[in-house]
Amino acid sequence: MSDNQLGSDTGTWYGALPVRAGFSGLTDTSAYQPIPTDWFLAVSDIVGSTDLLKSGHYKTVNTIGASVLAALMNAVGHRVFPSQFGGDGAVAAFGPADRAAVAQALAAISRWAWDEFEIDLRVAIVPVEDVRNAGLDVSVARHSASPNVDYTMFAGGGVSWAEREMKTGNSAIERAAPGVVPDLTGLSCRWTPIPSVAGSIVSLVVSANKDADPKVLSQVLKDLLTILDQLVDGGHPIPSEGPGYQWPPEGLTLEAKASLGTKSLAKRKMELLFETFIAWIFFKTGMKAGGFDARHYVKTTGRNADFRKFEDGLKITVDCSPAVKGQIIDCLDKAEKSGCLTYGLFEQEAALLTCIVPTVMEDDHFHYVDGAEGGYAMAASQLKAKLAAT
Repeated sequence: MSDNQLGSDTGTWYGALPVRAGFSGLTDTSAYQPIPTDWFLAVSDIVGSTDLLKSGHYKTVNTIGASVLAALMNAVGHRVFPSQFGGDGAVAAFGPADRAAVAQALAAISRWAWDEFEIDLRVAIVPVEDVRNAGLDVSVARHSASPNVDYTMFAGGGVSWAEREMKTGNSAIERAAPGVVPDLTGLSCRWTPIPSVAGSIVSLVVSANKDADPKVLSQVLKDLLTILDQLVDGGHPIPSEGPGYQWPPEGLTLEAKASLGTKSLAKRKMELLFETFIAWIFFKTGMKAGGFDARHYVKTTGRNADFRKFEDGLKITVDCSPAVKGQIIDCLDKAEKSGCLTYGLFEQEAALLTCIVPTVMEDDHFHYVDGAEGGYAMAASQLKAKLAAT
């Protein structure tokens, strides 16, 4: 069967890939499989996200970034597909059979971001063939965060290239007409910020330089992960007992705007106040009902979180001690001076979780981690400033 035939069914090709438990092994390019050439990359990002973050709109930015993935999941009927949350946007890959549904979902989510928040969400669909014609590639691997969920890792430089293409206006998807709304079923933002225990929450973005030797880069990343192994649970920012919950939840208005349908914002907020109050009672008391175990759900939330990932480089958000942070900087400074990579690092006091929960009755819910004060977007801003100065 050819790549193109495989690519016609997103779920079949991606679902057949092996799921890897060991994260350090993902530093090796041999762990990745090239995406079929007839596929497409769906890319998105928020215009002016750095200014929004500096103004304190952390949770809004993360919610819009995760909303892209919620809209796409619902558009393709929750079949598995390669995807990754990036803080102020997201990336996903699809076969040709899903292109129309993906385009409609992207157009609708861009409209929603503008109508509800007056935020300009750029969206585009870039052919993988264009990436390869540009001399780059898009390869993926599946990493098991827990026995319940796995997340996509991307390599080859193609995602970064597609994002740059999007910012120039190439392959853009126009915003949907006024009144068109995306299906954001499952999008949730109810957890409280998770404060650092070790010292600070560090968000790190590492990008390979164009002429970097893959073997040298792989060794640097392995050395970095070895440093992180000194931290409790590798620096996982979510405690073993799970994140915190308060009532009313901080993200109530955001969730209401994501699930309005034809209702008024006031009515939807009242409904959510009641729903979240009942949830708060369950989480507070540990009650069980109808097969739902609140304490099991909270613990599963932490285990399922995506606090580390690869996307044409390394992205992590970890609870980090000052000593280990110093070792990280030393390691990356040496690699940066050698011309191997460029990095950005941003510290904050807490981490944020934004979630996609198809149902609370199953354990396959997704939890996207970022720093509570801009995390990945702020680290990426530092990285871009370094590249611009060279």
